[in-house]
Amino acid sequence: MSNLRTKIEEKYIDALKAKDEISIKTLRLIKSAIKDKDILERDGDASKLLSDQGIISLLQTLIKQRKESIEMFKKGNRQNLVNSELKEIEIIQLFLPEQMSEAETKKQVEKVIKDLNLSSIKEMGKLMAELRKQFSGKLDFSIAGKIAKEFLK
Repeated sequence: MSNLRTKIEEKYIDALKAKDEISIKTLRLIKSAIKDKDILERDGDASKLLSDQGIISLLQTLIKQRKESIEMFKKGNRQNLVNSELKEIEIIQLFLPEQMSEAETKKQVEKVIKDLNLSSIKEMGKLMAELRKQFSGKLDFSIAGKIAKEFLK
């Protein structure tokens, strides 16, 4: 079992013991999403499981989904659901590497643009591919995209 899977399982057991309903619900959701992804990825080989990097990518997707839900709930004036989604995001983030600050993201985006000698918005794909290669799991790509658009015209 991977290190991240073990950590998630340990937190799940702790949440069960503490009877922390929101944590139990969120951790079950995480475990279920990982299991679903394992099934999709296995391609006939039952021993093939999602790597820690794959799990991190999945967790980032779960956070992105929650952020989108929060926007919808805010528009619908459903603060109770916004609070619930925010709590789920907090729990999911426990398993992610520490994210770069906006200032650090800006610095890294500028560096990659300079290193690759990019100048046009048409080269955004190259930039994002390089950022993914170097900073996957550590960088919020929605923030990086906004910053990149400032530099690439």
